[in-house]
Amino acid sequence: MSGRPHRWVNQHAPTQILPKALKGEGVYLYDAAGRRYIDGSGGPALFCLGHSHPEVLAAMRGQLEALEFGYTTTFTTDAIDALSELLVEQAGGNLTRVSYVSGGSEANETAMKLALQVQRARGFADRTRFVARNQSWHGYTIGTLSLSGHPARRAPYEKALLDVIHVSAANDYRPIATTGSGPEALAEALAAEFEQALLAAGPETVAAFFFEPVVGAAGGAVPAPAGYARRMREVCDRYGVLMVSDEVMCGVGRCEAWRALAVDGVEPDIMTIAKGLGGGYMPIGAAIYSEQVYQDIIAADGRVASVHTYSGHTLACAASLAVQTVIRRDDLVEKCRIDGLALHDMLTASFGQNPFVGDIRGRGFFRAIELVADRESKTPFAPELGLAARVAETAFENGLICYPSPGTADGIRGDHVLLAPPFTASREELAEIVDKLARTLDTVLAQARAA
Repeated sequence: MSGRPHRWVNQHAPTQILPKALKGEGVYLYDAAGRRYIDGSGGPALFCLGHSHPEVLAAMRGQLEALEFGYTTTFTTDAIDALSELLVEQAGGNLTRVSYVSGGSEANETAMKLALQVQRARGFADRTRFVARNQSWHGYTIGTLSLSGHPARRAPYEKALLDVIHVSAANDYRPIATTGSGPEALAEALAAEFEQALLAAGPETVAAFFFEPVVGAAGGAVPAPAGYARRMREVCDRYGVLMVSDEVMCGVGRCEAWRALAVDGVEPDIMTIAKGLGGGYMPIGAAIYSEQVYQDIIAADGRVASVHTYSGHTLACAASLAVQTVIRRDDLVEKCRIDGLALHDMLTASFGQNPFVGDIRGRGFFRAIELVADRESKTPFAPELGLAARVAETAFENGLICYPSPGTADGIRGDHVLLAPPFTASREELAEIVDKLARTLDTVLAQARAA
């Protein structure tokens, strides 16, 4: 690629000259040179309806012609009212209240503040600490970086981060030691570890436990083992700790249910959503929380003490409402479940016998393959090879957008490739994604073996 340096700062590759995106149609993007790319990861699991969906664009035009933003300390609007009703209906159970923000990091930051405020409202002002997991990612604010168990992304800010307690990742492929075998034994061991961490810290100091029901960027589409969420919920309830389900990447229908944790039969006190909420058409995120959390805060303080200038932005809510309406009307959650099984079968057929693919995992339209130097021992490739970056670059040259990440095994070593296609992707388009990924890995792994 050639051209002049960008004046804006590319956070991922500061010296790289990027192609200029010109237009998007469905699962495809086109650059100014006429090259076409299939969006195998929906960007960062963002574009759930693909690009340029006509109904979403029409809803945005209609809202913009009437009103761009009725500032939410002064007005309500049809868009925010209708979206809120839809989200509460989709979340179900006791999750009845919504606070809007502009993205996933803000949603998780809001969840942290809600947990602190409600614990104080309940008479537990000393509950100021949080528990999260290794191999997790919750965002780029100081608070959410503190939650995140991602050493590379934390490194520049380590000395300024909050003192968060981190427990083990819940990963069938790389499990902690257990006294039994199988997912239930692993779930039991992880819950026991969590309980011991609470007791060591003093449970009276802990406000909430944060986790991703299906881990995204930090682990690569890692579903929790069977029984895990239920056991962790039991420990939270035993010690008065709130459960926060981070569904920024895995939620809003991508992982076999609109609310990803519903697959595990568990309801959190607070859940966070963002990427699939607006589908990339406008920046929007939300924290959805229980009626009890809301009522306890209102009784003590009279208001939820977390708001941003663009909270509940009218145009963003109108775009999100259109996205969510299409998802529900077209039964795309069920499509993700059924076609996600087909995608898994395609990945297994292409990579199941590959000696450098250790694991193929995920739910729905949230799938990943983990690359290893030795399949038997699960030994990762050396970090110095930069395998994830090579996969990203080669895939892009092959016309595929995917989401490779390093640090899969322990935060430093390990590589995975995440796929999170738009919900609208056809079986033929899924096959194209897998085919281009196979050609990409053939090239990259051959280079890695020769290195």
